Amino acid sequence: MRPCAAQVAAGWILPVVIIESLLDTDLYKLTMMQAVLHRFPAAEVAYELHCRTPGAMRDVPVERVREEVAHLCSLRFAPHELDYLRCLRYIKPDFVEILRLFHLQAEHVRIDKVDGELVITIHGPWLHTILFEVPILAIVSELYAQQRGDASSQAEGEARLEAKISAVQAFAGADHFRFAEFGTRRRFSRRWQQHVIARLAEALPRQLVGTSNVLFAMQQGLAPVGTMAHEFLQAAQALGPRLVDSQRYALEAWVQEYRGDLGIALSDVIGLEAFLRDFDLYFCKLFDGVRQDSGDPFAWGERMLEHYEAMRVDARAKTFVFSDGLDMAKAFALHRRFAGRVNTSFGIGTHLTNDMGFAAPGLVIKMTRCNGQAVAKISDDAGKTLCADEAYLAYLKKVFAVG
Repeated sequence: MRPCAAQVAAGWILPVVIIESLLDTDLYKLTMMQAVLHRFPAAEVAYELHCRTPGAMRDVPVERVREEVAHLCSLRFAPHELDYLRCLRYIKPDFVEILRLFHLQAEHVRIDKVDGELVITIHGPWLHTILFEVPILAIVSELYAQQRGDASSQAEGEARLEAKISAVQAFAGADHFRFAEFGTRRRFSRRWQQHVIARLAEALPRQLVGTSNVLFAMQQGLAPVGTMAHEFLQAAQALGPRLVDSQRYALEAWVQEYRGDLGIALSDVIGLEAFLRDFDLYFCKLFDGVRQDSGDPFAWGERMLEHYEAMRVDARAKTFVFSDGLDMAKAFALHRRFAGRVNTSFGIGTHLTNDMGFAAPGLVIKMTRCNGQAVAKISDDAGKTLCADEAYLAYLKKVFAVG
């Protein structure tokens, strides 16, 4: 099913090419890729698409996904994009030279329909496959939107966007409220995300601290935002010297790579309590803060504050980044709870880039293996725990003493 004429005319859903630049990705994919180049260049990995919305992928046309991924694999980083990356102080010259030669290779991706459901798997060297995740999710999300959206979607999306802007402007704590746009992976369309970011930057210049999308950050003069994702700590389960030390190993590798830049650690790869056992005084002082991506954010924040207090570290000098399925109302409530106790920032994704009057699917692509070994994410939300090997998942829980 192709988009209707009204959608195409409006320009919010593109009829042919969805990804036009390899820079149309989240910053943390590039920052992790640089660390992989320098520390794990021979690692082999596997990823799988997961949809948390039952049946949502049945209407996504598999041939269109294949066409878009084939186009994605034809792209190269443009000279002006490489020049932009060179200006980011944490991006190193040798990495930019690798990107100058880099392209994604279709042989690493398999796209099928199995029992009517879309199945996407990615296998190959970590260095050569790490950039597939975000654009493939954006492709699938936009093709889904072409099946669900209609001519009224733009008007509905505009109304909802303006309501969010008004809510921020009216919020009593607006002077100190800060958020970033995190919506690339589940956006309604590329042009819609671009429009949303531009409108937010225009209307909320003090509150919008940046975007995770590197292309739009470059185009609109915003800060690119992001550090690491779950896959970096998951891969350490296979790459580190001992499984029980895998989180410390990954965090240390990050510190050695970035030497004080990009200092937000991710707390929910093996659950918060296991993370806190590893996030000792050394890491508390080295990292600028921590990101919450599952579980009860209020309970998480209180527990993190207790941990900093136990480590005798002043949390008021640290930052909590909340990024788990946020809307503005929850972000406001979190800001009110923790204001004055810690710096807060909010990564808001689908609520900004795919709130068009129909439910957006819960799409993720997660690493399942590294160097032939199963790896897992044990989330603080049971529904987000992912592992392709139940025996390994049980062993991981035992090693880290988590339920």
